[in-house]
Amino acid sequence: MIYNMNETVSVCKKPCKKIKLLGHGKGGYSYLAEYEGQMVVLKEIHHEPCSYYNFGNKIMAEENDYKRLKEAGIRIPKMIAIDIEAERIVKEYIEGDTVFDYVKNGSDAEPYIQQVREMASLAKEANLNIDYFPTNFVISKGIIWYVDYECNEYSDEWNFENWGIKYWYRSPEFISYMTKTVINAKIM
Repeated sequence: MIYNMNETVSVCKKPCKKIKLLGHGKGGYSYLAEYEGQMVVLKEIHHEPCSYYNFGNKIMAEENDYKRLKEAGIRIPKMIAIDIEAERIVKEYIEGDTVFDYVKNGSDAEPYIQQVREMASLAKEANLNIDYFPTNFVISKGIIWYVDYECNEYSDEWNFENWGIKYWYRSPEFISYMTKTVINAKIM
């Protein structure tokens, strides 16, 4: 995939200018972008294979999951626009570092554990799991935000205490992920 920075794409027939790649996940590429005079996150859905996750219609899942998360009371960025046909979403940009960057750089994520546990409780009450991987959480002014819209039916196996917390400190799982990410980055 070629990351064409400064490319302008259309979202709901309005221009959206990509500025910087923020990340690449199971469902798409996220960019810092400019849309209607404001800094936003542009998510472009991709259809790359993912060996450990099955998708249906990704863009519709994003829209449905956004609604479910809002109803559950999970702190998420506002969806500004969704272009079903182009498979693009524009959402509020939450400025700050991810919990992943915090841990990677040697900072302690402990001050944010209580906040994610509160989110996990809200999610469980709504029969949901969110993706607790720390790249999906941004710290802004001491508050964490779940910046992904992915959610699934609740299961103990994938809740915060049984899975997510393993990546919120420099655990063997975190180090293993970092090692694989660095190796894959060098190969690409």
